[in-house]
Amino acid sequence: MLTKSLVSSGSMLLSPLCIPYGYASSPGLPFNNSLCFKGRKDQRNIVCACVAPPPNIGSDGFSATKFTDSYKPEELSRIGEPEDDCDVLIECRNVYKSFGEKHILRGVNFKIRHGEAVGIIGPSGTGKSTILKIIAGLLAPDGGEVYIRGKKRDGLISDEEMSGLRIGLVFQSAALFDSLTVRENVGFLLYENSSMSEEQIEDLVTETLAAVGLKGVEDRLPSELSGGMKKRVALARSIIFDTTKETIEPEVLLYDEPTAGLDPIASTVVEDLIRSVHIKGEDALGKPGKIASYVVVTHQHSTVRRAVDRLLFLHEGKVVWQGMTHEFMTSTNPIVQQFASGSLDGPIKY
Repeated sequence: MLTKSLVSSGSMLLSPLCIPYGYASSPGLPFNNSLCFKGRKDQRNIVCACVAPPPNIGSDGFSATKFTDSYKPEELSRIGEPEDDCDVLIECRNVYKSFGEKHILRGVNFKIRHGEAVGIIGPSGTGKSTILKIIAGLLAPDGGEVYIRGKKRDGLISDEEMSGLRIGLVFQSAALFDSLTVRENVGFLLYENSSMSEEQIEDLVTETLAAVGLKGVEDRLPSELSGGMKKRVALARSIIFDTTKETIEPEVLLYDEPTAGLDPIASTVVEDLIRSVHIKGEDALGKPGKIASYVVVTHQHSTVRRAVDRLLFLHEGKVVWQGMTHEFMTSTNPIVQQFASGSLDGPIKY
């Protein structure tokens, strides 16, 4: 049975090592080479973290390996991976998924590490949104394995499994509750599941909205907001958490087409916000971001350029290329070249 938190579809927390969205239980510990730290008392696992980049990592902290068509697609996600996996938050191993006779994912392999900003691109219908839902725990793979902090997850997410790593999912449509105000949307899980007073929740909602660049909209309904504002409200809902507990915000956020349907100016605002809540950025209040890693599914070139450091290219249900964003346009992989030029369905939009 899925947890009640899943009804808040604007940003769902879903992982066998998750707690309901609006809460978190990752340690947020500083990284130190070769040292392991025990998490807070509400955690059961020991978390390893590293400060020095593992072998085969570029100066920017990500894999510098460039993939070409000389490699088989199923091998690409294993090439150039650091030997030390202590900073891996999420891993997909040979994941398959079908809907009836339609085969969507045909053996997907990749890892998401602490501190990464990853984009997933590819033609329409190749499984980009499907893999996000599998990572989030909304869909169970037909084959293969998903690991969260090194622990294999079986099936869907249930109430009993929510502890440890917190994962948030921000849907393409924002998925706000039409009959609730912005305040009620952003604070939904806190109102439902926390012991915080209404005054505490209201103050926290106001602060969180300000962090994503929204002020004075708490009493508005979603129908009174622009498309870009709705996206920001959904983002605020994904990062709010119970400040009365020894917990921190989600470690991983998953964005499904966050700039779809927005004009260029609104898209730029959302793209910058995605960066700002990351640990390497600063939010609208000038405070350090708190999201350890994020994954963005997108078709927009501006989103890739402004919000992504590393790319995974899916084609026919497999990762056929992965590398740094700046390497994508110069790749010699013929499938990548076709996609970048618009020869394949669903090219990146310039």
